[in-house]
Amino acid sequence: MSQRDRLLELLVERSLVLGDFTLASGARSSYYIDARRTTMCAEGQALVGQLGLAAIRDAGMAPEWVGGLTMGADPISYALAHRSWIEGSPVNAFSVRKRPKAHGAGNQIEGGLPSGAPVVVIEDSMTSGGSVLRAIDALRDHGAELLAVFALVDREAGGQARIQEDADLPLIRLFTASELLASAKALGVSPPDEGA
Repeated sequence: MSQRDRLLELLVERSLVLGDFTLASGARSSYYIDARRTTMCAEGQALVGQLGLAAIRDAGMAPEWVGGLTMGADPISYALAHRSWIEGSPVNAFSVRKRPKAHGAGNQIEGGLPSGAPVVVIEDSMTSGGSVLRAIDALRDHGAELLAVFALVDREAGGQARIQEDADLPLIRLFTASELLASAKALGVSPPDEGA
């Protein structure tokens, strides 16, 4: 089994939940992808770091930093940073708070991201793109050089088009929701007929 196939299997086994859900975008869905259940496990961390970093580099991107809206982006960003160190060309990680911290330095972006740094914005499971656009706005206000958006799973619900239209950024994705649902069916999990 390839590493990509194994990560897909982990996402189906650990992160895909069937039922009736309201997503962060407000849309209703017959499935939910809790990517953190995969990205926070040891094997998932290793696979996300290796495959994600390869996908970013294969897309021709050379970020110095990766990160996105806490907390879904955090484990992916840390996995990418760890893998980049192992490979000998370090990429640092940062987190974007939903709002600036109310005390201390009042940071909205944590981790020491310098202004002007080239970054890839991270998202775990993207639906409409609203969460990643909030991170993009904060990063642009900070002065970061935005290269692309990386999504572990694209739910194929308009997020890619919105990011391209509203932020003029390309999307790099490892998986689509269709792949997860097809794999669930192949593994004997009965996926819903349709979802957001």
